[in-house]
Amino acid sequence: MKVKTILVSQPPPKTETSPYFDLSEKQKVKIDFRSFIHVEGVEVKEVRAQKIDLNNFTAIILTSRNAVDNYFRIAEEMRFKVPDSLKYFCQSEAVAYYLQKYVVYRKRKIYVGTRTFPELCKLIKKHKDEKFLLPSSDKLKALIPTELDKLDIHWKQAILYKTVVSDLSDLEDVFYDVLVFFSPSGIDSLFHNFPGFKQNDTRIAVFGNSTVKAATDAGLKCDITAPTPEAPSMTMALERYIKGENGKK
Repeated sequence: MKVKTILVSQPPPKTETSPYFDLSEKQKVKIDFRSFIHVEGVEVKEVRAQKIDLNNFTAIILTSRNAVDNYFRIAEEMRFKVPDSLKYFCQSEAVAYYLQKYVVYRKRKIYVGTRTFPELCKLIKKHKDEKFLLPSSDKLKALIPTELDKLDIHWKQAILYKTVVSDLSDLEDVFYDVLVFFSPSGIDSLFHNFPGFKQNDTRIAVFGNSTVKAATDAGLKCDITAPTPEAPSMTMALERYIKGENGKK
């Protein structure tokens, strides 16, 4: 069956150079974007209930932009002045670059990993005497605490934000040829909003093993998966599939 419409369960790209726009133009398909989940910051009283005192930490581990935003939000709401001496361990260059929104980059001690958390842990291991805070959501990848515990360091998780299902009720009578998911939370949101969802002819595209598992556990057939050696990105996987389907006579 030909693909004419795609819904990506993420916010619209902020840049005009997104590969999704190239895909839409080259393959003549309509691509819409909609967040199936969103992030909400927890209140200060919830943070205090976790027995978190920001004064007690000399370093902070940042795995995402949400972690950056919510750490500084909570610091402001707690009237905590973030010390210049605080060390920042960022999982990727993108997270480190985003940190400039809050601090003067050249005046801070910032350590940057090469994208994966185990790689970042190699840097953390060199600073074992620090007291690390890990700002996170209520849904933390099991890999992260496992890797930190291996290092034999002083660290504590602070749940500063939560992943919440978005209201998609306006999409009830809207149908797409392909639905694209990037996390198990997106799959949860689909069935939370549409408990009676039947896949029928809808193709499901999923990114990552955990998303594949969530989709199959929910009874969905995964027609398009990424990353693979042939298609390391979702747009590449979608393009391969569309060429195959739309090229059929």
